[in-house]
Amino acid sequence: MKQYLLSVVTPTGATPPAPDELEAIMKGVSAFHDELKAAGAWVFAGGLHAPDTATVVRVTDGETVMTDGPFIEGKEYLGGICIVKAADLDEALEWGRRAATAIPLPIEVRPFVDG
Repeated sequence: MKQYLLSVVTPTGATPPAPDELEAIMKGVSAFHDELKAAGAWVFAGGLHAPDTATVVRVTDGETVMTDGPFIEGKEYLGGICIVKAADLDEALEWGRRAATAIPLPIEVRPFVDG
């Protein structure tokens, strides 16, 4: 089985859902994760804090430089990830569809490089 990354694409500056909406979303996410586990497709999942919590580490000419904030400014950012096992892209896309049903945000589905 191959592994695929399901990325939660979060719009920068979007208004967070109201507490009752967030509770319903989180229940849907939990049910989605349970479905992945029951199907044997679960590898890992987690949400991320906002980009302003990031630290970028660079090494240039042997010197390490750390800067606060995201690497790039963008209209969207990575809000969370889920790594799934799937037989092929079609199966991974179906998991992506189910994720997008649970999380009302776009989900990018991308295969890992075989190694």
